[in-house]
Amino acid sequence: MPTELSLKVAAARFLTELADVRLASTHTIAAYRRDISRFIDFCGDIPLADITRVQVQDWLVASHALGLAASTLARRLSAVSSLLDASVQSGLCNTNVAAGVHPPRQSKRLPRTLPPEQTAALMQTTERTSDVRDLALLAVLYGCGLRVSEVVGLNLDDMDLQSLELRVFGKGRKERIVPVPEAAGRLLHNYLSERGQAPDNETAVFLNKYHTRLSVRSVQRMLKDRALETGTDTSVTPHRLRHSFATHLLAGGVDLRAIQELLGHASLATTERYTHLDIARLTEVYDDAHPRAKRVLPS
Repeated sequence: MPTELSLKVAAARFLTELADVRLASTHTIAAYRRDISRFIDFCGDIPLADITRVQVQDWLVASHALGLAASTLARRLSAVSSLLDASVQSGLCNTNVAAGVHPPRQSKRLPRTLPPEQTAALMQTTERTSDVRDLALLAVLYGCGLRVSEVVGLNLDDMDLQSLELRVFGKGRKERIVPVPEAAGRLLHNYLSERGQAPDNETAVFLNKYHTRLSVRSVQRMLKDRALETGTDTSVTPHRLRHSFATHLLAGGVDLRAIQELLGHASLATTERYTHLDIARLTEVYDDAHPRAKRVLPS
């Protein structure tokens, strides 16, 4: 039989356990204390065993009405659920009534697109000693819509500049062939003529000043520095360039399926999220491009 314990006392015991037994950080403990206190303010200091699922749901609804973000509501639910779960394990109550409550779905944030004039500004020549390399890298990053990991992972034998093609290994080492714009091909050729022979037979296309493979972090830092020098939006990231590539292609009338192939997405739905299409427009584009995919509905 569970001990009759008030919500405040149970919360105090739980927070003490977090600190002394689970060795949680002070930040974590402060966040749990704050969220649980708000739940107590909502319910009152009732017996722990009297908490119901409806009370937890009503609290989340009331919190949502205050305009709180989905991530905040999910965190609040997690705090109360953790308290009840620990109380069940300690024999202070029979069930964790919050376990069956689902937090609101958090919307996936996508990076903003970079306007075409901003990408053009980013490609201006600068006085940077690595300018030839950086221009070639940016031309591939944006012009081919690659992930930054795919760009730094490129090896010399992945390139066919005569055919203007790159062999790219995406997520899960899935291989795809992507076309290289002519301008990007020229910049790559300029860079390779200056790249020279790296020590220890380094096969990476893009090298740092030590003649070893360029890192993802270095590319991110280069983008920020270049944006400052060229007067471009300094919030630019490699992923934002990839997102811009997809959006600009779609605006130019390129088929959504073709964009999916270029980006290396396994699902068309992923490409749809990149391009901000609503589901009705997505279906329309898909059906227009693939008439045989249209379903014949029963009359």
